[in-house]
Amino acid sequence: MAELRILSSNTAQAVMAVLVPKFERTSGHKVTLSYDSARLIMERIRNGETADAVILAGPVMDKALATGTIVRTSLTGIARCGIGVAVRAGAPHPEIGTVEAFKRALFDAQTVAYTETGVSGIYFAGLIERLGIAQEIKAKARTRPGGLIAELVASGEAELAVQQIPELIPVKGIDIVGPLPTELQNITVVSAGVFANARQPAAAAAFLKFLTTPETADVYRAKGFEFGAA
Repeated sequence: MAELRILSSNTAQAVMAVLVPKFERTSGHKVTLSYDSARLIMERIRNGETADAVILAGPVMDKALATGTIVRTSLTGIARCGIGVAVRAGAPHPEIGTVEAFKRALFDAQTVAYTETGVSGIYFAGLIERLGIAQEIKAKARTRPGGLIAELVASGEAELAVQQIPELIPVKGIDIVGPLPTELQNITVVSAGVFANARQPAAAAAFLKFLTTPETADVYRAKGFEFGAA
């Protein structure tokens, strides 16, 4: 039996909560996960932190590969996900189906929550710049470095939350309004890789293989992902 240490971006937290116990039962291995935003995971890797494997969202994995600390041939695409909008449970759902409707929803909201370092938060900050509404939205923003930003909506500290859908789903006390309009959507591929100095490389490779077996597909879909990286 191996004891695996996995670094993971918050995007995968909800699905890992289901899949890791299944892997432990079928493999006999023990898995310990450490979660953070993808950007902060990357900073930890640059600062010398290591593990057996890492799960990262979006282009951050390319940066991890460039450091040479992740075995390039181990790279495994797991799933894809988009960004969504959430409101407090029971609150009216704003119309967000078009670009103009989405902009209007942002303007009408008293407060808008998003992360500072997460993949979706960085994208959203750039998006409001491109839409020409950054000044207005930043004036009423509620931000955190990372984590499940919709917790601010559940607690009443923000009216709207914008984050990747798999990071909205685990938060109790909210309703997911829907995804961003197609023209504005940003699809992120979640990938995994084995560290070059992994203590348990064989068990880590087995874990990554398990994450892409067809039997896991329903779990990904239930947690807001599209199964597979294609």
